Amino acid sequence: MSSPAKNIVLPSPGLVVEAVPITREAFSPFGDVIANPQPDLHPSSATSVPSLPFDGISANQGSAIKYQHVSRQINLYPQAPSAVPGVSVMNIFVCASRIRIPTSSPSSSRPPATTFPVRVLERHPFTTQTFIPLSAPENQHYLVIVAPTLPPADADSDLPVPMKLTTADQAGSSYPRPLPGRGLPDLGGLRAFTATGKQAVTYGAGIWHAPMVAVGEPGTAMDFLVVQFANGVGVEDCQEVYFKSEGEGKKEGEQGIAVELTPFSKPQDAGPVGSRLARL
Repeated sequence: MSSPAKNIVLPSPGLVVEAVPITREAFSPFGDVIANPQPDLHPSSATSVPSLPFDGISANQGSAIKYQHVSRQINLYPQAPSAVPGVSVMNIFVCASRIRIPTSSPSSSRPPATTFPVRVLERHPFTTQTFIPLSAPENQHYLVIVAPTLPPADADSDLPVPMKLTTADQAGSSYPRPLPGRGLPDLGGLRAFTATGKQAVTYGAGIWHAPMVAVGEPGTAMDFLVVQFANGVGVEDCQEVYFKSEGEGKKEGEQGIAVELTPFSKPQDAGPVGSRLARL
């Protein structure tokens, strides 16, 4: 069984969303940001700290710090209509860079930006999905593009989704956010973030998101270990929505949805939260 793709026609003018540095707090409605919460703390000093994040403890005879449950995985396939069980899978995605890192211009009052056109969003209704950069330097980046979910409608009536969290679901009792429901993506709430090679992300079950967007020069790529559950039934593993724009003959960025990326000035350990949504 293959997943039936949905098509949404976007009215003109289009939307532009400014990507901002990702933080755990800003991303929490959509999933988890995974990073060392105290990168300046050496394991040899851990026992002198009265309280560590994520119930951190000294481990491996004092040679390591163990931060516990930094992200919650969930398997909701027991609720899948096919009754095909989901199994844990680990894949490697080698993601070609799809957008350049913009460079600052000293003669411009507003730094120049580059834009990435968002043409598809997808979701995995019965599983979380975690992207873990492999050996990526801190100055390497990727885009995380997500959207909330609209209320159910006739257009999505054929899309199977889990109805609730239950104790029968793996980690269901400790899962930190409600399920988003059956609806299509709410583009009015689209958010865009930039993450570094030292940050992993978990998309919550059923969260609409763009396929991975590595940031870099043409010809470069970024490797990710991807951890999720799957059962091999297309419509239960992945659901997609494609966007088309009204009108013809417009320049790139004048229609549809675009993520705007401005120059990076420093490592992303701080910064504004959220994203700016505007009409082009």
